[in-house]
Amino acid sequence: MKKNGNRSDCPISFALDLFGDKWSLLIIRDLVFDQKKFYKEFLHSKEKIATNILSDRLKKLENAGLIESKVYEKLRTQKEYSLTDKGKDLIPILVEFILWSAKYKEGLAVTSEFVQKATAYRKEVIENITSNLN
Repeated sequence: MKKNGNRSDCPISFALDLFGDKWSLLIIRDLVFDQKKFYKEFLHSKEKIATNILSDRLKKLENAGLIESKVYEKLRTQKEYSLTDKGKDLIPILVEFILWSAKYKEGLAVTSEFVQKATAYRKEVIENITSNLN
């Protein structure tokens, strides 16, 4: 480890140190595309994340400044999670993952309409996704 806590000065390594496991990106995916906000909602994702891993990743993402939590006013025992601006800056990466996956694997849960729109109008699609989170 280098003095600043990173393995190297490589920008890809830095990014992977923050969110390089599948669970972190899937939590961010759920916040972006499924509008999930609560711990129990993340637990019900189709990938079936374990409770200890979910708790760990939520803390890690919050400590990294990618998500934030606040007490849910309607039920004060729950936290409500949302993306920070830093987290929202990952949306273009998620869109690229979707397009890359759709190109190389048939039958995934993405419509051809989304793929066509995101391919032709990438910037507008990303701006639309981001604005729907506010």
